[in-house]
Amino acid sequence: MVLIGLGAIYGGTDYHVGTLSHMGPGFFPAALGGLLALTGVLIALSARSGEGGGAAPGEGHAHGLPDLRGGACILLGILAFLLLGHYGGLLPATFAIVFISALGDRKNTVKQAFLLSIAMVAIAVVVFWWALQLQMPLFRWG
Repeated sequence: MVLIGLGAIYGGTDYHVGTLSHMGPGFFPAALGGLLALTGVLIALSARSGEGGGAAPGEGHAHGLPDLRGGACILLGILAFLLLGHYGGLLPATFAIVFISALGDRKNTVKQAFLLSIAMVAIAVVVFWWALQLQMPLFRWG
């Protein structure tokens, strides 16, 4: 992750980076690369400190097969967002992607997924529809 992040920073500097108030085309790759490199360093430090620890005995599946529920829920959430974003609008699409993806975690209940979805819909309205004025209607019928 650190190497990929440093590569993105290096690639982003080929373009005009600019400043925070006047971002150039190289700003986003450089900033994203910096965040990726920082994340890689933090992962390496946490792994080195030994705090993470592996799975406790008795956790996981006895049959040894990977748990596909999380990946399947994320993919289904993305597909629901695409479908509802086109035919339903921002609110149903945001609710669907968060709700379905949250159900991918076995520790989440339906109530927790519902509350998280409602909170993310409110954040999406404020950030994307009101502040950024995203050209996607809140509701669309058909």
